[in-house]
Amino acid sequence: MASVSGSRIRAIFLWIAAFLVMVAAGRYQRLTGPTYPLGGSATIGGVEIQYEFLRSETTDRDARVALPIVFDGQGGVLHWKRYGTDDAWTAVPMTPRGDSLVAFLPKQPAAGKLAYFLDVSAPDGTVPIAADDPVIIRFKGPVPLPVLLAHVLAMFIAMMIAVRAAFEVIVNREGGRRLALVALVLMTIGGLVLGPIVQKYAFGAYWTGFPWGYDLTDNKTLLMWIAWALATGAYYTANASVRRIRRAIVIVAAMVMLGVYLIPHSMGGSQLDYSKVDEGVHPADAIGTGD
Repeated sequence: MASVSGSRIRAIFLWIAAFLVMVAAGRYQRLTGPTYPLGGSATIGGVEIQYEFLRSETTDRDARVALPIVFDGQGGVLHWKRYGTDDAWTAVPMTPRGDSLVAFLPKQPAAGKLAYFLDVSAPDGTVPIAADDPVIIRFKGPVPLPVLLAHVLAMFIAMMIAVRAAFEVIVNREGGRRLALVALVLMTIGGLVLGPIVQKYAFGAYWTGFPWGYDLTDNKTLLMWIAWALATGAYYTANASVRRIRRAIVIVAAMVMLGVYLIPHSMGGSQLDYSKVDEGVHPADAIGTGD
């Protein structure tokens, strides 16, 4: 009875640990990904303000850029240009709306990027915001929320279960078989089925990774899936040599997965080549991979 109780306590502890790893990975992705809003602060008229600028928007609407108003008569100008081009900066006056100054960036085709920064008029002069390192925003096609949620949930739950499988094989050399299989199934659904569907909605192509392209998100998903396919296969093989090193294979697969999640999401993703668009190429046929 005591051993059963101890086994359950250990299992609960390992699940909690796996859950915390998943939460930490999600938080890291949130803070480092190039598509999440960029937060910062600036001092205007002697008052420090907090701002948050969009770095991702859908192709069906202009992108709203807003800055809090901290004194009467505050003005601002939004400067933008197409990213990766020699275009001149376009200046757009910001207008008061409620308690914010607001201006809009024009919507772009899928994978189109704009660079932008602000100049804010203050009593002691003009205050530039992000002028030295302009904010980059990328536009993507709208993705149905159920599809996106299913993709994200499948990938993060797969990660939690995979970490749990690695913990299990560490404390119990023969354990983790079902966990590894469930993790692989979820990775397959989330990464190789729903992932391409999400990308098709967002950027017009199901797969732009190996062997057809260099999309980092696709390639790291494929690498993670291969690692767990090998780890899962190690449980079902009759090869004695493989079975002897199965524990190491599962642990390495977990390390590969964690390494993948340490790479910010959407880096090296789809990017519109404006030079091709200027030559008359349809935007849907001018998408490559960028930074």
